[in-house]
Amino acid sequence: MIRISNAAARSMPCAAILVSIFLSGCATLEEPLRTNLASGPPAVRECANWFQTLDAVIDRAGVRDAGSFRIRGFPYLRVDRFSSSFRDEAVDSPQKVAQWIDRMRALDADARTSELRNLPRGAIDDSLGLEQAADRTQRCAARLREYDFSLPDSTRTLAARAQVPDDYQDWQRALGLYALTRIPFATGVARWHEETLADFKRSADGVPPRAPVTRHALSQRPSLPPAQLASIIAHASANPLGIPEFSPEDGNLLAAAFAPVFEIETASEYDRFGALAWGDAPSPVVQSARPLVYFRISHTRYGGQVLPQLVYTIWFSERPSQHAFDILGGRLDGVVLRVTLSALGEPLLYDSIHPCGCFHMFFPTPRVQPVPSPDGYGEWAFIPKKLPAHHPGTRAVLRIATATHYVLDISPDSGGAATQAYELAPEAELQVLVAPQGTRSAYGPDGLVPGTERGERLLFWPMGISSAGAMRQWGRHATAFLGRRHFDDHDLVEKRFRILAP
Repeated sequence: MIRISNAAARSMPCAAILVSIFLSGCATLEEPLRTNLASGPPAVRECANWFQTLDAVIDRAGVRDAGSFRIRGFPYLRVDRFSSSFRDEAVDSPQKVAQWIDRMRALDADARTSELRNLPRGAIDDSLGLEQAADRTQRCAARLREYDFSLPDSTRTLAARAQVPDDYQDWQRALGLYALTRIPFATGVARWHEETLADFKRSADGVPPRAPVTRHALSQRPSLPPAQLASIIAHASANPLGIPEFSPEDGNLLAAAFAPVFEIETASEYDRFGALAWGDAPSPVVQSARPLVYFRISHTRYGGQVLPQLVYTIWFSERPSQHAFDILGGRLDGVVLRVTLSALGEPLLYDSIHPCGCFHMFFPTPRVQPVPSPDGYGEWAFIPKKLPAHHPGTRAVLRIATATHYVLDISPDSGGAATQAYELAPEAELQVLVAPQGTRSAYGPDGLVPGTERGERLLFWPMGISSAGAMRQWGRHATAFLGRRHFDDHDLVEKRFRILAP
């Protein structure tokens, strides 16, 4: 069992320790964990106690990872929106349910790794090192999984609970009279659409940029022929759920093959992107001397298929305030570009947001046709530009404005020379950044980047998004003020677009 260190114990009132670690179990815990704590075999009880106490220590230290969601009664599993979408169909097949649980097990393992590494020194008994704690966590997860799913109805209990709450606060919408306040917000969204279309038109007309343009491209980019791309995806998809699960090597190859070019109007240091690191500031700082693009591989579902997606994120040090009443300015800013691939490795659709979840735009290729909104209401799919047919070996070029970091244009690469090279790094690195004392996640337990609050949150709260404008972790991006939409919705593409045959 974890023993809370003396230093940590002195900072925790006795009542808090008792309530958070022991008394919560019998009264509020759900099956199967409750039974595991009380009457399971000794090894099962020991592991259930391990997870219960570990969770209390993690929450007390404030290092909880919010990228995926814990499942009641199953402390060794977590779920995201994509994994949740399989909960009805997976339960009817032993092979599918095994892979489905594997995915949720991997989500928890990844989160536990960062949580354990980010615990302050002394939070766990000093005689138990990080490696030993991580090893015990994995062994106990395997033991509890084996025991829990040997019992009847555990799978259906899991399926009923493996759901992800959305990132909209209904109480805020109710208190803010959403039915009325959405009307002026709709006007604001329409104005942004008009301004963005004007920006894209200026770019198409060749209007000179507002500042000198720096062209950033990946330092070393492999060339993957179409047949190799299709082979990599087909091999990765050969599993019961048909989910492309790439090896680290293949994932890195794909990310590098489609890594975009960033053409950025560069007027000041705030237009230079780079790696994030912790210093003494209330939010992470950008090391622009090290140009770095973070990437992750995600998935979307379409017509019974699972399609891979490549997600690229760049971080700027700030969005500088344009005037004294600028509610959009603040620490940190960025741009996220996502590429949805076909099963053959052909780019079908690009879309983009800022890390706050703001400014969601779609850029379909000719293989993709938009589907109208079913009710004509809400933010459905804003398309400021359509892209030409993809040619093997080409990549997207994203033009970004100075200061605001708005996307001004997207186009196929014309082969221009890069003025600055960047490197790729897995986005998971943001969960364990080097800090003055140990390591620290870029995100808080609420999934927000500390210190990135914007003034807009004081005006936009009736739309139901907590701290609107703040930078967010993957899985926490609500991308519409009108209606409900998340960047990682499993059916985001399927609802809004129709994919045509090659």
